[in-house]
Amino acid sequence: MINTRMAVCKARRYVVKIGSALLTNEGRGLDRAAIQGWVEQIVALRTAGIEVVLVSSGAVAEGMKRLGWQHRPVALHDLQAAAAVGQMGLVQAYESYFQQHQIQTAQILLTHDDLIHRKRYLNTRSTLRTLLALGVVPVINENDTVATDEIKLGDNDTLGALVAVLIEADLLVILTDQEGMYEADPRQCPEASLIRMAFADDPRLLSMAGAEGGALGRGGMITKVKAAARAGHAGTATLIAWGRKEQVLTRLAAGEEIGTLLLPTTATETARKQWLASHLRVRGRLYLDAGAVQAIREAGKSLLPVGVVSVSGEFQRGAMVSCLTPEGEEVARGLVNYSATETQRIAGLPSQRIVERLGYVDEPELIHRDNLVLV
Repeated sequence: MINTRMAVCKARRYVVKIGSALLTNEGRGLDRAAIQGWVEQIVALRTAGIEVVLVSSGAVAEGMKRLGWQHRPVALHDLQAAAAVGQMGLVQAYESYFQQHQIQTAQILLTHDDLIHRKRYLNTRSTLRTLLALGVVPVINENDTVATDEIKLGDNDTLGALVAVLIEADLLVILTDQEGMYEADPRQCPEASLIRMAFADDPRLLSMAGAEGGALGRGGMITKVKAAARAGHAGTATLIAWGRKEQVLTRLAAGEEIGTLLLPTTATETARKQWLASHLRVRGRLYLDAGAVQAIREAGKSLLPVGVVSVSGEFQRGAMVSCLTPEGEEVARGLVNYSATETQRIAGLPSQRIVERLGYVDEPELIHRDNLVLV
């Protein structure tokens, strides 16, 4: 768990969220010079061994500029059309600047449903983890042409938190048009102090951010506080900072006191294990051989198909299943990577034979050790 400013520099996986006001220079189209600067900082982070996933707003504003619209439309279909047009420019900008550094990018458009539905959640997680392993920088935005939450609520802060939880990020960085979070709205109370550090679940933060619909609420501080709390429940720290501060990303990575750091109260691994142990209903049972039981219980290994003797119950990919000894004693629970039918077909086989039996491979493990908790 990150618990000091200096510990931020130990974080190895970031989710960086950049807001529309920054990206579009207050709605005047994409600020390409600023985007180039953030890209260069992300490249520096990667050189330092830090994995980065980028969550980017700005599609609607860029679409309005391309379409020649002077005022933000009200009709939902117009907003969605602007987002569809603007997304082209947004991705082109990121791709061109990253390619100057020989770094590949990937566009991923998500809806909140993708992060709630268990099968789609696991598929998205697997894709993101694979992209990071390949050295690719994923650029994520909400799929505004089919989802309306972000357009209505400006909710990419929440999307950033959900992505941070999805990939088990160490740090969620929310770049905004303010220095950080203040004890009161600094535009109304110039004497208000910047909050340097707090716990993400501190109930006082919401009142400091202002009521829904207030000045800071419209500016997004409410959603940032809620996003930090959501990320904190999974053990991820959140840092809110002014995105146009010179070298903001590399300076915070070096441990410099920038912006507002909101700390989790639970370590990432502990939070995930607690969630796995107590919040999902068991959908099926896997009976393991003695070797698999020992590998899970004593060596902390993943569960491979070769260790499964028999399968009971009906379940889909992403369901919670129980792992039992040959005598029926429960030893672990976890999120399974294959359905009951698929598991029955590959039970007892080495992982390299999954494709031979199924014609495809979702994962080499039946249950990855990150998704497995001992009982």
